[in-house]
Amino acid sequence: MNSYLIEIATSDFITTQAAVEGGADRIELCANLSEGGTTPSFGQLKKCREAFQVPIYPIIRPRGGDFLYTIAEFEIMLHDVRLCREIGYDGIVIGLLNADGTIDMKLTGKLVEAAYPLGVTFHRAFDRCRDPFQAMEQLISIGCERILTSGQQPGAPEGVEQIARLNEAAAERIIIMPGSGVRKDNIKMLAEKTGCVEFHSSLRGKTKSKMEFIHPAFAASAESFTNNYIDPAEVKALRDSLIQ
Repeated sequence: MNSYLIEIATSDFITTQAAVEGGADRIELCANLSEGGTTPSFGQLKKCREAFQVPIYPIIRPRGGDFLYTIAEFEIMLHDVRLCREIGYDGIVIGLLNADGTIDMKLTGKLVEAAYPLGVTFHRAFDRCRDPFQAMEQLISIGCERILTSGQQPGAPEGVEQIARLNEAAAERIIIMPGSGVRKDNIKMLAEKTGCVEFHSSLRGKTKSKMEFIHPAFAASAESFTNNYIDPAEVKALRDSLIQ
C-alpha cells in the first residue's frame, strides 16, 4: 500500500497548531491565504519553528498577484530564503515565471541554490506556465523536489487527467503533488487516478471571534469579527478518506 503524505497550508500560528494536532505530515506556512499565500513575518517564522516539530515549508512570495517579479522583489525573496535556512526550516515554496509564461530559470535557480540543503517546492505558478512538461523538466534540472499543481485547472479534480500525465512523465524524478480543491470526498479518487502519494489542502474555514465588544459601525463586517480556522478533525478525516 502506498505511503501517503498530507500537506496542509496554514495562515498563522493557530491554524498551524490545529493542522499539526490533526495529523498533518507537513505544513506550508503562509500569510494571506486569501491572496494565494505570501511570506510570513519573521515573528511568525520564528515562533512556528520553535513550537512545531513537523516539517514546515514557508512560502516565499513577497506579494499577491502574478508571478513575474522585479529584481527588487527577487532580492526580498533571497533574503527570506536565507532567513528560513538560518532559522532551521525544512524547505521553502517558490514560483517565478517570465512574461512569456516560461519558468524564470535564472532567478529560480538562484533561490534553489540559496536554499540548499533545504527542499524546494515549486508552487502553483506552475499552473500558469505555457508548457507544463517542459517546465517540469526544467525544474528537475535545477533541483526542485516537488511541484504543487492542479493540472493547470482551477482545482485538482478538474485537472486530474493532466496531473496523471505529469506524474507518469515525472517517473519519480520529482514529486507531483495535487493541490487546490483537495477534500475528503475526492482525495481517494485523486490518488487512484493520478498515482500521486502527496496531497496538499488548506481546509480553510472561519470561526467567530471571541471579542465581546462589537462596534456597531462594524457589526456587518465579517473580516472584523471572524478568524481563520482549521478543524483538526477535518485534517484527520482527509487522511482517513485516503487510506480507506
